[in-house]
Amino acid sequence: MRIINLFGSVVLMASAVAAQSVTELLPGTLKAWQEYLRSADARMQARLDARRPFLWIDESPDLRPRVRRGEVVVAPVVGHGTQSVPNGLIHDWIGAVFIPHATIEGLFRVVHDYTHYKDFYKPVVADSKVLVCRDAEQEVSMVWQRHILFINAALESHYRAHEFAIDRRHGYNVADTTQIRQIEGYGQAGQHLLPPDTGSGLIWRLHSITRYEERDGGVYLELEGIALTRDIPASLRWLLCPLVNHLSTNALATTLRQTRDAVNSLSPGVEGLALCPGRTCKAANTKTGGEE
Repeated sequence: MRIINLFGSVVLMASAVAAQSVTELLPGTLKAWQEYLRSADARMQARLDARRPFLWIDESPDLRPRVRRGEVVVAPVVGHGTQSVPNGLIHDWIGAVFIPHATIEGLFRVVHDYTHYKDFYKPVVADSKVLVCRDAEQEVSMVWQRHILFINAALESHYRAHEFAIDRRHGYNVADTTQIRQIEGYGQAGQHLLPPDTGSGLIWRLHSITRYEERDGGVYLELEGIALTRDIPASLRWLLCPLVNHLSTNALATTLRQTRDAVNSLSPGVEGLALCPGRTCKAANTKTGGEE
């Protein structure tokens, strides 16, 4: 599901406070990121092989009832939600929401409607558009912006998403950024794009795995958002790590609520949007498509 953009907003916000100096992505940091994604893909594969429940909320007896009652549940996937790697941080959080009376087709009407992301997910998403759409794969560009303290932080991202339909009631989506560029001087006359993997290190990479299941008179929606950012200086970790975790929880919960609200606002009886005009999802295979 293309909700990866909203998870990125939390890292953009927190990093804007800590990252004022120019930095760049180093090979060792990228290698650690790729290794981490392999472990995330292995966890997803275990769900597809039925070695783990398909939905995260089925791993604990209290999670599904809480979500069914309307609660938006968010938790760190590992540790406290962040993991240090050489010259960087990996943030990994998961959240779930239940959308009563919804169908997968209704969910698709929102998450496939890239043109209206700026309406569904405002104010973080400033603009979005489809670049390429073929079968179950889409490439999208998006601009995120957030004003934090005295900083107006903004990023332009391109990402590739793959949809996998397991059956009529289950499916999942894997999305990766293919390029992220910081917008220097956003909102000013001289704003310009910095080269990829340079700037303040607000966000270097994003990866998301979204699962959905139609059940119990509605749709359960889960989103795991994983981000790679610059490290937080040791002298500021005591202050900023709790802030990052708090913002992660709030941002992911807000994304899921906004998706639920957008689905609930749809007029009934209208067919869902196809991934591409005249095309439908391919059947799922057993690969999650993580970055190599």
